[in-house]
Order: sequence, then structure tokens, then C-alpha cells
Amino acid sequence: MVEAAPRDQSQERERDRIAFAAFVNLADLWNLTTDQQITLLGSPARSTFFKWKKEGGLLPADTLERISHLITIHKCLNILFTDPARADDWVRRPNKYWSDQSALDRMLSGKMADIIDVRRYLDAQRGG
Repeated sequence: MVEAAPRDQSQERERDRIAFAAFVNLADLWNLTTDQQITLLGSPARSTFFKWKKEGGLLPADTLERISHLITIHKCLNILFTDPARADDWVRRPNKYWSDQSALDRMLSGKMADIIDVRRYLDAQRGG
């Protein structure tokens, strides 16, 4: 039986630091409140969220996946809209696809499936 290689926590911490920094930048672009940020990250404890902001730390796989989807959503928006401000504003606009709910409202359900739904919608809009 082959043993798994030991995990390199320093590499994981660096990966997670970069991912969280990207999320914080995105949250600034989208003007997200602290509560909205926490919800999009999967509702970690507030103390955990602020620890990640201040000191970093290892992120759960679920949180990393959420960040990945959110960054991809941002990338899709910047492909679809040539004006970055319009791309960032889109997440708050009512959308008939979600019964006039905005994409942000949809994602703030807290369910990963709703974040993925927004990502798939945008992938389809750009022909991906």
C-alpha cells in the first residue's frame, strides 16, 4: 500500500491566503457587507472570518470552492461587459431568469448550488 505524501501546510496556507485576498478584493468591487461576505463564504463564524482577514489560515474545501466560483463569476462578467463598473454592477441588477431577483440575491441564499447556478448562467451567456 502506498502512503499519501505528507501535506505541505505552508503551501496550503499560501494558496488559501491568495484565494482569500482575491475574495476580499472582489467583495470590495461588489461593495459587499461583512454579513454578505460571510454568507457567500459558507457562513463561517464571524470570529473565524475576521481571523482569516487578519491572520489568514487554512480554509475549508467548501470555502475554497465558493471563492473559486465567485472569482469565475467575476471573470465571466468582465468578458461579457467591456466596462468593469458595469460588470460589477450587474450582480445587483434584477434578472428575469431569477424572477427579478439579482444574481447577488440568488447567491446570498447561502447555498453553493445557487452560486453555481449564477456561474452556469454566465457561462451560457458567454457561450461557454
